[in-house]
Amino acid sequence: MLLDFEYGQGTVATNLPDYTDVFIPGVTVPDPPCIPEDRLEEETLKSLRNPIGMPPLSQLARPGAKVTIVFPDRVKGGEQATSHRKVSIPLILKELYSAGVEKKDILLICSNGLHRKNTEKEIRGVLGDELFNEFWPCHQIINHDSEDYEHLVDLGCTDQGDPVLMNRYVYESDIAILIGHVQGNPYGGYSGGYKHCATGITHWRSIASHHVPSVMHRDDFTPVSGHSLMRQKFNQIGMHMEKCMGKKFFCCDAVLDSRSRQISIWSGYAAEMMPPSWEDADRRTYVKWAEKKYDILVFGMPQFFHYGDGMGTNPIMMAQALSAQVIRLKRVMSDRCVIICQSLCNGFFNDALWPYTRQMFEQFKHDEMNILPDMNRLGEYYATNEEYVRMYRYANAFHPFHGFSMISCAHIAEMNTSAIYITGAKDPGYARAMGFKTRATIEEALEDAMKKYTGDRPNILALPLTFKTASVHLCMKD
Repeated sequence: MLLDFEYGQGTVATNLPDYTDVFIPGVTVPDPPCIPEDRLEEETLKSLRNPIGMPPLSQLARPGAKVTIVFPDRVKGGEQATSHRKVSIPLILKELYSAGVEKKDILLICSNGLHRKNTEKEIRGVLGDELFNEFWPCHQIINHDSEDYEHLVDLGCTDQGDPVLMNRYVYESDIAILIGHVQGNPYGGYSGGYKHCATGITHWRSIASHHVPSVMHRDDFTPVSGHSLMRQKFNQIGMHMEKCMGKKFFCCDAVLDSRSRQISIWSGYAAEMMPPSWEDADRRTYVKWAEKKYDILVFGMPQFFHYGDGMGTNPIMMAQALSAQVIRLKRVMSDRCVIICQSLCNGFFNDALWPYTRQMFEQFKHDEMNILPDMNRLGEYYATNEEYVRMYRYANAFHPFHGFSMISCAHIAEMNTSAIYITGAKDPGYARAMGFKTRATIEEALEDAMKKYTGDRPNILALPLTFKTASVHLCMKD
């Protein structure tokens, strides 16, 4: 069986045994039907005018009201002309204007959290020309800055003791609107809802309460679900924000398919809106397909995906990407499961995006750092590094604590596999330093895995296009 797997800037052909099973999101099991493009505005407006658990914007808004519209960064939601951001925000503006809100009182905030601040070009891509040209020239589109203490407000701690610092513009606005996506996410089940505000408009100390080994290495985190401690913390932080603000977030979330098209639209109070939106999203996300547990997973890793160029070559980011697949696929993995991943692995860290990961990688090789969680004690050291923080604030780099959420996740693949092979590496020493095995080809890795771990006829699952489509949480058929 000849299959193409992602690799570098393209793909590589691999010959696998004929008994290999293949799964491609949205293809092997079709997604539920999406809303036709000519009905998107109608369905979005219907949702906005009939929110769950709170009044519509036409009743919340008034002349003189200050409004913040918080939208996700380029990592989520697609950039097609009919993307949820591009459809929903203009309709929201019309509702606000009709109630007397003035344009000068509206601020659009990119909820990048600890992600890199989106560039002018990227903001234009996610919002579209019309919105961009209307609000960018008058400085009414900004990125969240989790290190801008003048525009953060400290709300103390949740009842569970987690610190909550949030964007002051959102806190002080009369109406705070969250534009979100209900799309399968290994970190807490789904994006959108309270995950949006708990990660997108906060501070690294808030994120350090949940993106850490004590939360991510629990049994309730892998396989992914909406009932993990991490998800509970998202909800608690979001509700604490609402309590301190004295108002509810007005959410407008879209359930998305494998190509980021809207399946349904949900608006209103997150605590009441999330459960039915998740129930709808479950139809696409938790795919009950597998009839057996798999001993070997085979997929490829491109150089550029998700967080940016170098995601598939930077060894720390590679390890996180491998673990994200384990979190999604754990339900169909056997206890002896082996991963074989084709990756360029050429030592390209992309120091502009992740300026701290090269230092992390070097430090991991020394000072009694045997497994990635051993690095966690250095989280505050990196998070307060002035130069790395300056690069986050002014040079479109990821925040240094983001690297520790990556490291916490990255260990999960090692926790749940017998071995991980990286094949096709141009500089295989980087992979070996992360604890991975290396072979020249997938075929060679498969032969070695069968000899050492799985026996002669393992159950093999091939996953082409793993990182270029919106993934699912794969389940057993029963």
